[in-house]
Amino acid sequence: MSNLEQFKPERDFFIGIDSDGCVFDTMEVKHKEFFCPNTVKYFGLFAIAKYVREAWDFVNLYSVTRGINRFPALIRVMDLLAKRPEVTELGVTLPDMEPLREWVRRETRLGNPVFREYVSANPSPALKKILDWTLAINEDIARWLRDTPPFPHARISIEKLSTMADAIVVSQTPLEALTREWKEHNIDSLVKAIAGQEQGTKSEHISIATKGRYRPDRILMIGDAPGDLKAATDNNALFFPVIPGDEDRSWKVFHDEALDRFMNGTYKGEYEDRLIEKFRLSLPEKPSWEQR
Repeated sequence: MSNLEQFKPERDFFIGIDSDGCVFDTMEVKHKEFFCPNTVKYFGLFAIAKYVREAWDFVNLYSVTRGINRFPALIRVMDLLAKRPEVTELGVTLPDMEPLREWVRRETRLGNPVFREYVSANPSPALKKILDWTLAINEDIARWLRDTPPFPHARISIEKLSTMADAIVVSQTPLEALTREWKEHNIDSLVKAIAGQEQGTKSEHISIATKGRYRPDRILMIGDAPGDLKAATDNNALFFPVIPGDEDRSWKVFHDEALDRFMNGTYKGEYEDRLIEKFRLSLPEKPSWEQR
């Protein structure tokens, strides 16, 4: 296993695999126990903690933005909170997101190292607080999160696919956390490289690894979020969805039939379309409180 820049093709087929919430059942615990609590704490939002939690979970877990990078996620959460009458009535001051919005607009490598450099070059109280927040999240996860194994059928699927295709991890999780988790559960040797948020977007990861190296119908992205589907579409690749809330069953489908279809050329078309339609229906666009 190497990093993305050192990746070299060995087979005719390529598979990119998302990590959090897709291979590992860590997405809910990370957002509910680390991301959201730190958001309430660092931005002093205790008076509206209930609404922060609802917005955070919707943006990051239960909607079309599931799996979004933490920085645009923070902006989206604050935008949703600003529109809630309950928050307005309480008179709570939300954090200023404009400096962060400006950075997200111009940068694709939305990771802590690049953000730290940006804050150093563009000091402001708003950015400093966001930097403290994002570093605290990583520190807490590194300190506390253990013993969250892969979904059972994810493990056996990766074992199977690793003998047939060049596989890499394609994720917006920090590289350090990805490497630690894959090594902890002894599956890091089953992939050729691990790409995290520091190396750009998921679309960029796939492009760097595959451009000019594989036929489009021999490139597959496995993921549990619309961003994973977008990464596949951006690269004219195929997509296999891991359905949120039905992850292990999805991996069983992949292991028992989808992988073989991918390898024998019968995946694209009606079969893939049916899987993607089911995936789209599982993630709403609007939060429940805006539909009342």
